[in-house]
Amino acid sequence: MFDYFYFDERLGIAVPDLKLEWDEYTKETQQYILLHWEQIRGSIPDRIAELEQKINYKQDQLSDENDFPRSCKLNTEIADLASIINDLWLWYRANQTITTKVHQ
Repeated sequence: MFDYFYFDERLGIAVPDLKLEWDEYTKETQQYILLHWEQIRGSIPDRIAELEQKINYKQDQLSDENDFPRSCKLNTEIADLASIINDLWLWYRANQTITTKVHQ
């Protein structure tokens, strides 16, 4: 699996790291990659829920924060978490294109 994926620390999941064009892999390798990607992809909504909880916690802190520099820091942290969620949704949807290619 590590030949085709790497763990992205920022996203908190393994993402594809394909060295060849998709069609250059054997059908067996494509199926292997897709099986592992489906397992990873299935964990993405849970990862997003974890990040949303962190955002909610930081928003609660922000609503009670009177220190401007601390408010700015919390806003930055919230924006960073939201950016990660956005990227996770992109990866979640990326599978639709790959799966379509395999079935054609």
